[in-house]
Amino acid sequence: MRTEDVLAAIATGLWRWDNASGIVSLDAEAARLLGLPAEPVRLSEAAVRSRFHPVDWNEIDGVVNLAVAEGTLAEARLRIMDEHGRVLRTVRSRSKPLVRGDDYQLVGTLQEVAEQQPGTAARTPVTGDWRRSREAFLLDAGRALAEARSTAEVLRVAASLSMPGFSPDGLAVFGVAGERLTVIGHHGHGEGDEGPFTSMSLDTDYPAAEVARTGRAIYLPTPEEYLRRFPMTWPLAQRFGRRSWAFVPLIVAGRTMGAWMAAFKHPVAFTPDERSVLTTVARMLAQALARAGVAESERELSLGLQRTMMPVLGPGIPGIRVAARYVPTGGGLQVGGDWYDVIRLPGGTTRAGGRGAGRIALVIGDVQGHDVRAAGLMGQLRIALRAYASEGHRPDAVLSRASRFLYGITDGEEHENGGPRFATCLYLEVDLETGTVDIARAGHPDPAVRMNDGTVLLRPTAGGLPLGIDPDTDYPTTRLTLDPGDTLMICTDGLLETGGHDLDTGWERVRKLLESHEGDDLEALADTLVEAVHGPGSHHTTGPLADRREDDIAVLLLSRRPADTVREAPRRTLMTIAQAEPERIAEAREQMRQLLHDWSDADQLHSAVLMVSEMVTNVLVHTDGDALLVAEVACGETARRLRVEVSDGSDELPHKRHPGEMASSGRGLVLMEMLADAWGVDPRGEGKAIWFELNEPPRGEGAGA
Repeated sequence: MRTEDVLAAIATGLWRWDNASGIVSLDAEAARLLGLPAEPVRLSEAAVRSRFHPVDWNEIDGVVNLAVAEGTLAEARLRIMDEHGRVLRTVRSRSKPLVRGDDYQLVGTLQEVAEQQPGTAARTPVTGDWRRSREAFLLDAGRALAEARSTAEVLRVAASLSMPGFSPDGLAVFGVAGERLTVIGHHGHGEGDEGPFTSMSLDTDYPAAEVARTGRAIYLPTPEEYLRRFPMTWPLAQRFGRRSWAFVPLIVAGRTMGAWMAAFKHPVAFTPDERSVLTTVARMLAQALARAGVAESERELSLGLQRTMMPVLGPGIPGIRVAARYVPTGGGLQVGGDWYDVIRLPGGTTRAGGRGAGRIALVIGDVQGHDVRAAGLMGQLRIALRAYASEGHRPDAVLSRASRFLYGITDGEEHENGGPRFATCLYLEVDLETGTVDIARAGHPDPAVRMNDGTVLLRPTAGGLPLGIDPDTDYPTTRLTLDPGDTLMICTDGLLETGGHDLDTGWERVRKLLESHEGDDLEALADTLVEAVHGPGSHHTTGPLADRREDDIAVLLLSRRPADTVREAPRRTLMTIAQAEPERIAEAREQMRQLLHDWSDADQLHSAVLMVSEMVTNVLVHTDGDALLVAEVACGETARRLRVEVSDGSDELPHKRHPGEMASSGRGLVLMEMLADAWGVDPRGEGKAIWFELNEPPRGEGAGA
């Protein structure tokens, strides 16, 4: 007898799953057990997956991964579902992975088993070692989170975690900023779904806010439990269609830094084992976020320091375009002595000597060293150069004065590697009308010009000693002319020498990049230059030198062609006003004033504050529940729009009344009709929402302007 016949005689099916192709082969008995016609069939992984309960599929996924890693059997109990989601039967699967390189095939059996007794477990148990699977998952998760170097990487790892037996399909990481809850990142939601949660008061009746306040986890196994415990914010969660939620605190060194939400489309009872996994993942996630935060703070500190010392290359310089890049050396606070500057020079007369009416100066330099002192000296030297240039001095005089200045403030000081402090510098004065460029050089690499036909030339220039070595050094000037369409490049030696190159081989590499660049997009060219010497590809094309020297990179590009520019984004607030906290109505009014601090129409601002006060007061006076305030300022086609929504749990809709002169109430809806551009009352499942909108008039047309 054939093996299939023997297995069929004992009601056991045979199946084979090819991981590389995603094809699952079933014999007749296996097909019958899956609720299909009793005949051999080949199906896609998705078609087979649709026959299993989603919880059980996640369960076996973790067990199979562990079996592949360890070369052991994978065993699990699986519920078979029909097209209407009803459980047909429970089967036991035993399979062996046959690994071939990075791919594998699973060969196994299916056999029907008796139904589990109701209430004996909150989930379908795995007959293999579920705890061992969990430990393997936690080990992998811990390693992946430990290797994440930024907040974005941490969030990507968190989104990819497949927990054994109960993988969430929606994740969100909340942080705390002062007295507000913020969304650091999310997964499994649409673009903009995080809107109502992005700036929520910690006093809001929302699970993540309570977890951030108390440091205690909240588990909500059913929508009914969510509605019972958090009725005010249930409408915000209801639209996502989840069935269970876990909100776990993110704690580092005893301090709650935020909350992690795991949401499930299938019911989860949150057994002790499941809570243990969630708590452990949250602890690892908090540590990873804290490490990433420290690294990003250091990066932001150093880049912020450098940004304050770098110019903003804005629009408005006629006849030219400018692009620049600065990349600090890796490690530590990433501070160094490289800098660049673009200076508008005072207008001159068009006399002999070529000093036309429109002139700018380009400066690029490198203070010796890669420490905080080098960055500080760079800042001082940049300010001095800018001052000398603004006084109208010629390029040679600017560098002579700068050299004396640096010599005076360093006074024999040595940098971290020994030797005196000095700086290389290239100073160029550009006449915007004629394209003439007067250059003074202090020990710095020469400029290069990419001409109209794509030819690239290094332009040797006369020069003197680096700044700060000899206070009496002279700096001769060199003149060249840029034709329309020519592009000038100046850079620090980091662009040339990074990757084990010297100045000669480094220049040849840069020359090829300049010559191969197509089009006149300066920003793209700047990115290409930096990526080629600093990106991943550069590690495979190092220069002829044995070591790999790393240095700051600064590059500045100027082209004699016209330029273009950029734009902005929205704001919102959300807060809960409880029945027992009527004093928070004043806080709601202040929230509106701050939200509309730059609103062009002062009368509209006062109207918005008045309407919010009325709406929230009406909820507290006429219902037994709390009020949830959501306000958002969004940019429309031509102007901004304010939308305010106050929701509560009462089904009773407000009615417009006609109060007499002496009446103390009943004017809320009348005021909204008078003051709002649009307003309405929307039923919301377990309650209602009252809303209004105001459209900001163009600047100068507001009544309060």
